[in-house]
Amino acid sequence: MANRHLSRSVVLQSLFEWDARGQRDETVSAIIARNTKEFAPGVTDVSFIDSLMKGILAKKQDLNDIIAKAAPDWPLDKISPVDRNVLRLGLYELLFADRAEVPAKVAINESIELAKTFGGETSGRFVNGVLGAVYKELGEPGKDAQPVKKKKVEVPYEQMPIQHLGGAVVYGKKDEEIYFAFVHDAFGHWTLLKGKIPEGVDPSEGTVAKVKEEIGLEVKIIEDLGQNEYIANDPEIGKIRKQVHYYLTESKFTELQLAKKPGLDDAKWFKLADILELNFYNDILPIVTKAVQIVSSEK
Repeated sequence: MANRHLSRSVVLQSLFEWDARGQRDETVSAIIARNTKEFAPGVTDVSFIDSLMKGILAKKQDLNDIIAKAAPDWPLDKISPVDRNVLRLGLYELLFADRAEVPAKVAINESIELAKTFGGETSGRFVNGVLGAVYKELGEPGKDAQPVKKKKVEVPYEQMPIQHLGGAVVYGKKDEEIYFAFVHDAFGHWTLLKGKIPEGVDPSEGTVAKVKEEIGLEVKIIEDLGQNEYIANDPEIGKIRKQVHYYLTESKFTELQLAKKPGLDDAKWFKLADILELNFYNDILPIVTKAVQIVSSEK
C-alpha cells in the first residue's frame, strides 16, 4: 500500500495525456507503460495502476455524467484538465472500487492531495466540494469507521538520503531584445530544466550538460541563483531530500530542440514582458524572478 499514492499520480498523468490526445483508448497501454517506467520505476504494484486506469476509462461516461450533476455550474470542458481527471479518478474509487480496499475517505483525501500537488490554487477546494457532495449523496459510508493504525517509521530529516540536481534559467538575445527559454510539463505548467547531477560531477558542469541534452542549447553560466530543497517519496528507499542548485545561463537565440522524454511536451522562448502571463510552480517563481531582475539590471 506504500506505493499507492505514487501509483495514483501515474494514473493521473496518464489520464491527463489520454485526455489531451483526444481520448483515444488504443493509446492507453503505451501511455501507462511509459509513465510507469519514467515516474515510478520501482513501484511493485503495477497491476494497480493498470486496473485503475482501465477501470476509469470503462466507466468514463458514467463518471462524466456524475461530474456534470455534482458540478452543474462547471461544464466538463470548462473544468481544468487536471481537476477534471482528478475527479474521474476520485469518483471511480469512491463509487466503483472495492470499499474494503479503498475506503471512501481514502478515495476523497487522495484525490484532494493530487489536486493540491498538480492543480491550481483552488483545485483542492474544488475537488473536495464535488467529491464531498457525492459522498453525502451516498449517505457518507464509513463515516464512523475507525482507521487501522499503522506503525509508521519516520526517518529523521537529517538522515534522509540527499539527491543533487541542477537547474537552469536560460536567456538569450535577439535584435537586442531579451528572451527566456522554458519547458512545459504534462500538468500545464511552464518550468525550468532540471536533472540529476551524477556523483562526483560539478553542479554547474552537470547543469550545462543537462540543458544541452534536454533542449539542445550550448549555454554558459552567468550567475549562481542559489538552491532550494524539497522532500520527495522514492518508491524504493522512501523519503529523500532533493536539493536543486539553480544557475542563470546565457545562450545564443537558436531553435529549441526538446528531447523526446515523458513529462515534458513543449519548449519555447518568451519575451521578457510575456513571462508574467506564464503558469509557474510556486517554488520556481522566486528563482525566475531573481534571474529576471539580474538580466534586466544589465540591459
